[in-house]
Amino acid sequence: MAERGALSLLSLLCLTFLYTETTAAKHVDKGSAVQPFSPFWFTVEPQDTLAIRGNSAFLNCSAHSDAATPAHIEWKKDGTFMSLVSDERRKILPNGTLFFTHVVHSKHNKPDEGTYQCVATIENLGSISSRTARLSVAGMPRFASQPLPATARLGDSQVMACEVNSDLVAFIRWEKDRQPLELSTRLIQLPSGALVISNASETDAGTYRCLVENVGSSKLSDEAELQTVPETGEERKLEFLVQPVSVTKVTDASVLLPCVATGYPAPRISWMFGDKLLEESDGRVEVLGGGSLQISNLTEADAGIYTCVADNSNTTIEAQAQLTVQVPPQFVKRPANVYAHESMDIVFECDVSGSPAPTVKWVKNGDAVIPSDYFKIIEDHNLQILGLVKSDEGFYQCLAENDAGNIQSSAQLIILDPGSRGVGSPAGPTPSAPRDVVASLVSTRFIKLTWRQPAEPHGDELTYSIFYSQEGTSRERVVNTSRPGEMQVTIQNLMPDTKYRFRVVAHNSNGQGESSAALKVATQAEVQVPGPAPNLQAVSNTPTSVFLSWDKPLTGNGEILSYKLYYTDKSVGKEQDIDIDGQSYSMAGLKKNTEYSFRVVANNRHGSGVSTEDVVVRTLSDVPSAPPQNLTIEVQNSKSIMLRWQPPPLSGQNGKITGYKIRYRKGSRRSESETTEGTQLYKLLDGLEHGTEYSFRVSAMTVNGTGPATEWMTAETFESDLDESRVPDQPSSLHVRPLVNSIVVSWTPPENQDIMVRGYAIGYGIGSPHAQTIKVDYKQRYFTIENLDPSSHYVITLKAFNNVGEGIPVYESAVTRAQSVPDPLPMMPPVGVQASVLSHDTIKVTWADNSLPKSQKVTDNRYYTVRWKTNIPANTKVKMVNTTNLSYTVPDLKPNTLYEFSVMVTKGRRVSTWSMTAQGTTFETTPSSAPKDVTVVSKENKPRTIIVNWQPPSEANGKITGYIIYYSTDVNAVVHDWVIEPVVGNRLTHQIQELTLDTTYYFKIQARNSKGMGPMSEPVQFRTPKTESSDKMANDQASNLTPKMGPSGNQPPRDPVPPRIKDGENHILVIVIIISVGAFTIIVVVVGAFLCTRRTTSHQKKKRAASKSSNGSHKYKGNSKDLKPPDLWIHHERLELKPMDKSPEPNPVMTETPIPRTSQDITPADSGLESNPHLQQRRNSYRGHESEDSMSTLAGRRGMRPKMMMPFDAQPPQPVISAHPIHSLDNHHHYYNMGSLSSATRSYLYHQGSGYPRPHTCTTPISHLDRVDSTESVRNTPSSEPAPPATASSQASCPSEILADPEGSYHGSTTTEEEPSYSSNLPPLRSAHPHAHAHPLKSFAVPAIPASSHPSYESPALPSTPLLTQTGPPTHPHVVKTASIGTLGRTRTPMVVTVPNAPDVPETSKMLEDVDSSYEPDELTEEMAHLEGLMKDLNAITTAP
Repeated sequence: MAERGALSLLSLLCLTFLYTETTAAKHVDKGSAVQPFSPFWFTVEPQDTLAIRGNSAFLNCSAHSDAATPAHIEWKKDGTFMSLVSDERRKILPNGTLFFTHVVHSKHNKPDEGTYQCVATIENLGSISSRTARLSVAGMPRFASQPLPATARLGDSQVMACEVNSDLVAFIRWEKDRQPLELSTRLIQLPSGALVISNASETDAGTYRCLVENVGSSKLSDEAELQTVPETGEERKLEFLVQPVSVTKVTDASVLLPCVATGYPAPRISWMFGDKLLEESDGRVEVLGGGSLQISNLTEADAGIYTCVADNSNTTIEAQAQLTVQVPPQFVKRPANVYAHESMDIVFECDVSGSPAPTVKWVKNGDAVIPSDYFKIIEDHNLQILGLVKSDEGFYQCLAENDAGNIQSSAQLIILDPGSRGVGSPAGPTPSAPRDVVASLVSTRFIKLTWRQPAEPHGDELTYSIFYSQEGTSRERVVNTSRPGEMQVTIQNLMPDTKYRFRVVAHNSNGQGESSAALKVATQAEVQVPGPAPNLQAVSNTPTSVFLSWDKPLTGNGEILSYKLYYTDKSVGKEQDIDIDGQSYSMAGLKKNTEYSFRVVANNRHGSGVSTEDVVVRTLSDVPSAPPQNLTIEVQNSKSIMLRWQPPPLSGQNGKITGYKIRYRKGSRRSESETTEGTQLYKLLDGLEHGTEYSFRVSAMTVNGTGPATEWMTAETFESDLDESRVPDQPSSLHVRPLVNSIVVSWTPPENQDIMVRGYAIGYGIGSPHAQTIKVDYKQRYFTIENLDPSSHYVITLKAFNNVGEGIPVYESAVTRAQSVPDPLPMMPPVGVQASVLSHDTIKVTWADNSLPKSQKVTDNRYYTVRWKTNIPANTKVKMVNTTNLSYTVPDLKPNTLYEFSVMVTKGRRVSTWSMTAQGTTFETTPSSAPKDVTVVSKENKPRTIIVNWQPPSEANGKITGYIIYYSTDVNAVVHDWVIEPVVGNRLTHQIQELTLDTTYYFKIQARNSKGMGPMSEPVQFRTPKTESSDKMANDQASNLTPKMGPSGNQPPRDPVPPRIKDGENHILVIVIIISVGAFTIIVVVVGAFLCTRRTTSHQKKKRAASKSSNGSHKYKGNSKDLKPPDLWIHHERLELKPMDKSPEPNPVMTETPIPRTSQDITPADSGLESNPHLQQRRNSYRGHESEDSMSTLAGRRGMRPKMMMPFDAQPPQPVISAHPIHSLDNHHHYYNMGSLSSATRSYLYHQGSGYPRPHTCTTPISHLDRVDSTESVRNTPSSEPAPPATASSQASCPSEILADPEGSYHGSTTTEEEPSYSSNLPPLRSAHPHAHAHPLKSFAVPAIPASSHPSYESPALPSTPLLTQTGPPTHPHVVKTASIGTLGRTRTPMVVTVPNAPDVPETSKMLEDVDSSYEPDELTEEMAHLEGLMKDLNAITTAP
């Protein structure tokens, strides 16, 4: 049903349908009223054009459309429509082309040059705009430089200059001797227009001139004669005639980087790309004209720094240029056509790429879209339109532009009529207007609306649309409910302090119903925080400080208390802040020559205000603080030495390096200096003396001065220059080391060091060394020949060579090793893993791969594995996914959960280790489940008051901030009619008062967090009692643990006779008691006299207070904090009596024991208890002293020390003794005997282990407790002993309210064994206490080992378990004394122990008959031994000093 309702809503509202042309055609074929999309696009768009002054020019444009009327073409120039009606020189041709009969262009009048755009319009449909095109007009030819007479040495290079306007270079051609000159790889024309003649020959001599033609009129340069002369053989300085210059080109274009050098010996020119030697390849990369580099079909990867290296035997010079490759914009995703209804929100998507990053603007029907409250640019490039109206219909275009070009793409928006349908729908009645639309929650930026179902829904599953608009605007927006039947919605992203109009419309299967009346609601005003501080200025005074100043905010909204200054080191990116009192600040301790950004935020009593815009300032430069790095010295010959170095580290440059100073000296003489440009990292020092030692050092310079120099380094020039009149000798040695696919070759130079060696030639091949040859530098002494075949015989030769030729080779052979499968080397793990939280269930993980190039583009077959898991110890499940990208968006995560992410990379058989982990916590979202374990119980003695208990939702999806309790007498009533009780989020229980008697109520609970409300729980039914209970009835109910329900559901009247005294059998129990007491009469008298003499006054006060308490217990309903503890406590740690303050109240209450609680602890009770509502009520009724509002929570009680409180007996008031734990005692001194509890108590404990543990009542004293198995919180085994009796004079009724566990929590036993509970048909029980009046101190006696008849309780000695405390005023004149026992040894899970009162005689008569018949005399003897041990301990205590 839910699916049908959702589908019905989608079909009725037509939520943002994206139709293709085929789908639109189908609608038209079916006779639907939906208007189809109209195909409308440009077939031809204008292109950039260079026009010649006085000549004609064309800008082409043509559009296609299926409309009946053709598109009307108009043109814009520089963004303004052109008026061509009376223009005879410019006109639009029938096909849309803009035609210029003749282009006008002069120095002061340039009417035709500019940017043009074509606009196509179809009446009643819309307009689209083309890309923009630039019309440039070639200027008058002007020569900036002309050819000059020159002389070229044979074999050398020469350049003939010819510089004109940059836009006319394409029109230049050269003539030699007034004949057209044919260009070649030796004769090339540079981008500037100059002619390069390389490897000059005698035929190159002649007169040269350049011409500019085809631009209206031709223009000739001056003629210049080039003469050729033979090379003299004298050394000439190596220098550049033309150096490469930085240039910017577009992809797929070609570029020529000029480089021409001259000198003798003739230089060899090579190119470096970055730090790698550039090689010619496939005609795309060529070296022309002796040294100029030409690259065709440019790609983005070709961008970088190119270095031209000119080298001869004497000198090496370098020149650098940067090539920038721009990429025109390209569409990654184009906008798509959209159908929509009025009031809806839509998004046109547009994703583009390019370099530099393109800028995107949107156009509607040819006019620019201006961002506003309803037209927004989101996610960089997408256009969002809020609250559609009919006038929004038309064509929307995404135009992307960068320096390399511009593109456009269009999409059509059609607003459907309210009655239109994508498919046919059945006719029938629609819902009436929703009722009672109210704003249940109003904030600054959101409003929550609720309403009631229409009076005439005409259907079961209704869906709703909420229309809203800002007052004063015609645009109306719509929000739909998330599921059928939901009658509330939260409208987000509203403006503070603004009035809005809301109306609600219901939908059924027949369509949209009537609208509700408009509801006007104003959002709350936002807290008045300060505005931005104006006029923020930052000035760097010194290299390490910046002075900042600003003005007071124009909208301070009260007194400005302080300012917070935020600053960021742009080189690091981490923002820091500092508090400032005034309106200026001088910040010191900054880095030199470093960019910093600053912003200021004002604070008032409401908080932080609006931040200013960032102000960026660079600290002043300073002299370098570090010397250049990696200085190397290379002796070239007997007269020159080459120095090379690297710049100082970035942190030590302190500004732009403007140059380097080289100091050198001979021996200890005064040093001389040379300087270089800041980009030159080498220096050739020539003209030195031969055979002389020189010292060198280098320092960097900025505009501020010279920094520290490197250490002195020495080198000695050659005694004489090496001989290059003959080839080198044979290398003195050659060694080879074969591997599987490579051979490592090493050698030593020729023995004759006087012959020049310029390099070594290595030849190798299978069986022959002439297959391949590799040349290496003369300084190299080893080389690795790679890409060889395994298990193959290779012959290798090595020859030294110079400019004369190659020397004698040396031979060696080697066999490569057999192929083996080595263990793949591990890859480096990804670095910089970051987790960016996107929503409540998605996190984007990004990383970097250091094994990739700087562009971080994956071009091989590697892939990445992303793994993630939560940090919850109980959930160690790890999920993984593979991706080839450097990021991955992880979906389907749990809200408000911390996740850990790590990444590894795999390439073939190579796998990296896992990266360092990144963490991210998903955002909160509304709870997805309802509060669980909802129970409703009646409050004792208050039938009109109930207590609702529950547990938090399993899927809270965030911190629970509150609960809402709904209750009603009609389970089918709409939510609006239920009564609401709000509860704070840290409460799990609540009281509801003043309910009607004998009425069935239904309760539901809803949780909320910071994101909103969760679902409601299932209704829980509860019926209040029929009549008010009297005090006696309330007391009877509180003290009766195993009530028996009558036909009416009420308890039968209670028999005042104690349960263990039956008619005709009382004399048996009396005789037993007299015999046991008489045996120790003397000891009892001594102890009693001792105690009475010390506390006579105390006893009298307590008796008077106890007699007053017989009037009722309701007078003690106040807080237990007003009560004081009893007089005397026994501290086992010190084994001495401690007097304590006497309670001023006649009825001391017991203390509270907190019980730890987890959600797993609360499990349903056994079926026997759940099937009886009254027992269910009894099970939950003893909640203790609480406020009238609600119960105390667990959080407020965690700091309390666990104690166990047990009533000893119901005798007249006596001093109460408290036993505190001794951790050093042996465990066998502390046994607990579960048999001391009555069978009713056993049944109670069983239910506590299975469900909600709550004490039910209290009873006569427990003499001692045997030990309990440590593996169980509560042993659910049938009791083997009944409760001890109580005489009429010592009987104590339970308090009407006992504070056992205000939240009803308890770590129940995990056992599942069954036992009968609350039944009168119990098996015969064996008594361990024949004496009804056991001594009040007997619980501290060392108990005997239990008899073998109790095997289920035998276990090793254990530390005591903290037991639940019962608190509450007694309803009987006699006071119930308590013993407080702390934890002994290690801590265990708390176990509830209650001492139930005796059941009524009519209910337990059969049980008592069985109990009395099971007594044995041996047990009486055993109990006497226990009492004797107790009295010995007491004598030791009283006689202690």
